[in-house]
Amino acid sequence: MPKSKSSRPLRAATLADVGRMAGVSAMAASAVLNGARTSSRISDETRRRILKAAAQLDYRPNAAARALANRRMQTIGVAAVFSGGEINHYFLELFNGIMAAAAARDQNTTVFSLHNWGPDASRLRTMCDGRIDGLILVAPTFSPKENVLPTHTPFVSIHANSQLEDVINIESDEERGAYEMVRMLVSQGHQRIMHVVGPEGMTGAQRRVRGYRRALATEHIPVRADLLISAGSYSVEGGRDALRQWLRQHPGARLPQAIFGASDSIAVGVMEALAEAGLRVPDDVSVAGFDDTLAARISVPQLTSVHQPLRTMGARAVELLLGRIERQVAADAPPIVFPVEVVVRASARPPGTTDRIVPAVA
Repeated sequence: MPKSKSSRPLRAATLADVGRMAGVSAMAASAVLNGARTSSRISDETRRRILKAAAQLDYRPNAAARALANRRMQTIGVAAVFSGGEINHYFLELFNGIMAAAAARDQNTTVFSLHNWGPDASRLRTMCDGRIDGLILVAPTFSPKENVLPTHTPFVSIHANSQLEDVINIESDEERGAYEMVRMLVSQGHQRIMHVVGPEGMTGAQRRVRGYRRALATEHIPVRADLLISAGSYSVEGGRDALRQWLRQHPGARLPQAIFGASDSIAVGVMEALAEAGLRVPDDVSVAGFDDTLAARISVPQLTSVHQPLRTMGARAVELLLGRIERQVAADAPPIVFPVEVVVRASARPPGTTDRIVPAVA
């Protein structure tokens, strides 16, 4: 049966197809369609025929071939750890900024998911096999001594646990953020302030503890060991389990007047544990977090938090990475530290005039 004139070809048109229809060589078609310098030698009439043929054939340049010719894939990678069943609001905020900045620069983005930076760090070399031009590392925890990063690929990190060789790191003033948060809570009248600490051995968690301690020292409030508890992670589950255990171990004791979680997720977990014990936020206990992610803005009540400009940090990571790829930014550039600020919402208010007691049923 003869093929209908309206039927489409079963393969994409090539430069050879365009050249054949325009009556020129594939090389001439390539020169016009790819904007080569030699295209200036081609007459206007020939150029029009080539462009008309390309339009009729719905010709699209071969991205892979162009990438090989330019030695650029126009694609950046993002590597991050994803574990558990929770939504990672921290990553979503960063990724929003990364995607927006990449799109503005006509870059594609590929996400590489890891389970754990320790055993999975060796996979970074396989990610840098030519499919991406550079890689953004989100909160990497491996040591520079592990030597897992290939030298042929540019890298930028966000909140790296330690400074990596030839990797520009983007971070925020975490100690200052914790310091200002605790001082704000003290200004509201709180004296017994608990801090639910993030993962052990994490630089960011340690900085937030230092800010907490320094603020209490500034306000001449003794640090109480029983008001420093560990969540073991930055998760809702970690915050919920840590406070559940503390409440069970302290029946009849005075409640903290305020609880400061090392992340918004921890703070949300704290609020869940308080609700389970029949305690209200902020009527019985004020709660605050760190990051100012979507979780803080949609929680009930809305969560007081330390705002990190995560979207801006993600966008800056893209700009720095492209600068590294284009050899316009030095690999040994100093870390970039973004300022933070306290955002006060409904979850924190001045304490009541009477002490609240840990319910025995908790």
